[in-house]
Order: sequence, then C-alpha cells, then structure tokens
Amino acid sequence: MGEASTSDSASATAPGASPRRTTSLRARGKELAAPAAQLRLLDALDLATAPHAGAFDAAIAGAGLAEGLRPAPLEVVQINVGKLCNMTCAHCHVDAGPDRTTEMMTRETMKACLRLVDRVRPRTVDITGGAPELNPHFRWLVDECVKRGVHVIDRCNLTVLLLPRSGDLPRYLSDRGVEVACSLPHPRRTNTDAQRGAGTFEKSLEALRLLNAVGYGSGDPRRVLTLVSNPAGAFLAGDQRSLEREWKAELSRHGVSFDRLILLNNMPISRFLDWLEESGNLEAYMRRLLEAFNPATISGLMCRTTLSISWDGRLFDCDFNQMLGIECAGPARLDAFDAEAFARRRIRTARHCFGCTAGAGSSCGGALATGA
Repeated sequence: MGEASTSDSASATAPGASPRRTTSLRARGKELAAPAAQLRLLDALDLATAPHAGAFDAAIAGAGLAEGLRPAPLEVVQINVGKLCNMTCAHCHVDAGPDRTTEMMTRETMKACLRLVDRVRPRTVDITGGAPELNPHFRWLVDECVKRGVHVIDRCNLTVLLLPRSGDLPRYLSDRGVEVACSLPHPRRTNTDAQRGAGTFEKSLEALRLLNAVGYGSGDPRRVLTLVSNPAGAFLAGDQRSLEREWKAELSRHGVSFDRLILLNNMPISRFLDWLEESGNLEAYMRRLLEAFNPATISGLMCRTTLSISWDGRLFDCDFNQMLGIECAGPARLDAFDAEAFARRRIRTARHCFGCTAGAGSSCGGALATGA
C-alpha cells in the first residue's frame, strides 16, 4: 500500500506533493519545535475509528504483548553527539541544521558514554547527529571506540565530506574500519535535490566516489558503505531488497557502488510532522501507518536492543523517543545508569511508534520483516 519505487515521483501524495528543503523548526519559531507540542498534536488526532483506535499499546497487546514492550539483550549504544549540521533536510526528525550550535556533546560526556560502553559491552556503537563529524571531539570518540573493539557506525549526510575540514575524513574512517551509513533520499537528481536543495545530488555522488576510492562499497566487510533513504512523501518505504537492486543499477551509471540499502519510514515527528500538518496529510498518514501495523516487526524493533544517548547525557529507548523527550524508564542519565533496571524496564511508547511497525517495519538497521 503506497509503496515507492525509483520511478515514483514526489507527486505521489496530495495535496502537499512532498516536503521540500527547509530551515529548522526552531529557526522558524514554529510551535512544533517543542517536543511536547508534537506529542500533543499526535495525541489530539481523532483516530477512534482507525485500527487499534490509534493506541500503540492496544496494537502490541493484540499481538500478544499485554504488558507492553520489553527489552532484549542490549546490542547497540547509539550516541547523538549534537544537532549541528551543514544541511537542513525536509524529513529530518532531529530538526538539525547550521543554527543548532548549542546542542553539542562535550568530551566529558563522551567519556561517560565510554564508561557505559565498558560496562555493557555492546556489539555496536552508532554515532549520529546532526552531522556527527562536526563535533570537535568526533574523531577522538571514534578512536576510543575502535580501541575497545566494537563495531562503529558513522551516520553521515555525505556532503559533510566535502567541507574543507573533512578532506582526510574518508581515509580516516576507512583506516579504522568504520561503517559509513550515508543518507541519500533518492538515486536520481530530482527527488534528492527537492529534499536537500539544488546541487545536493551531485555533491552526494562526489562524496560517494571519495568513499569508493578508499575501499568503501567494494564488498569489504571492514569498509561497509550503507545508503539510508526515506520516502519523499506521505507513503511507506518500498521493498528493501528490490529497491537495493534498482539503486545499485542506477548509481552504477554514475560510477558509484555501495554495499547495502536500508529504508526507513518517515516518522511523524519534527519537520516531517510539520509538513504533514501543513499539507493536510497528517491524519491520512497516521491512518496509513495504523492500517499497515505488522506484528512481525515487533521482535526486531530497535528500541528492544538499543540504548540511545543524547548530546547532554540523557538516556532513551530509541533515537525517535530522544527527539520527543521521552526518557527511558528508570534512571535516565549517564551518571545514574543502572544496568539491571534498564534490562527490566518497560519500553516507553506513543503514537509515533506506529512508524516503526508499519509494512516491513523500520529501524536504524532497515526493514524488520519480509513479505509485508
């Protein structure tokens, strides 16, 4: 239902077509810059006639989890090192941008993150932002994580690699075996530039070629190049396997290769929520998510295996909850982390969580179910 392929245009939804490149909600003085306002807007929607009456707890209870979501063994520590970014993408759930200069993780907070990593010994440390590379301590954090033998992911917007300060960054990441997960809206110019501004597609290709030149995208398990994409409008992500084949064929025409594609449903929060409301698509999109609820996604939800840490050292069940200010149950600060309480907690949920359980599901690792 409503799935996108590379041939879909941004006009797939009406009346708003698709979100366009913008500025941050905070820079525009928007009420929805406040997480509490976003939650109020979602809660105010009349979804009584929608599946599960719009209640996520009811949906998962119907799937056999009457006591709510509970964690699985912790595998990923995701660290958001700040909201500063050189771009302001239309779908950004972080509301990141060049104006977000004050939300920046310090080295002291990073040290506290590393103490937690030493305690819980995750398989992966996932470093995100904003553009995480703009944090002045980014490389120090990467080096410290590499020393600990964990798999490191850098969530990269590609164009940051073209900044003068980033000239050696592709080689730096390659030498340390860091997986680079790069956001790219679409394998064609029109849709990418629509979300990110004129010329962004060509800049993204240039950055991808730089990564290819140092071994990324060649099938080397130590230099994994992942592309991450969200739909261009108010519809669900398409079939990840088939679209990966299409993307590889399309980008090969530009002399670019990558290892895997992961697709994320757009979460109805932050800038995408603002666009949904202004374009008249909000209720229809929420109903689409509700109607596409897939119980097969529940076991793989990232909130079950992930601890999300904000730039100021607060703890969350996932990156989306972090952006909505929904702290995890129990001690929710680095300096008070209780591993046993964290393992026993009930994961906190709200209506936005339907974005992760719709269709094939959605997570920082891509689709959660096949055959949806």
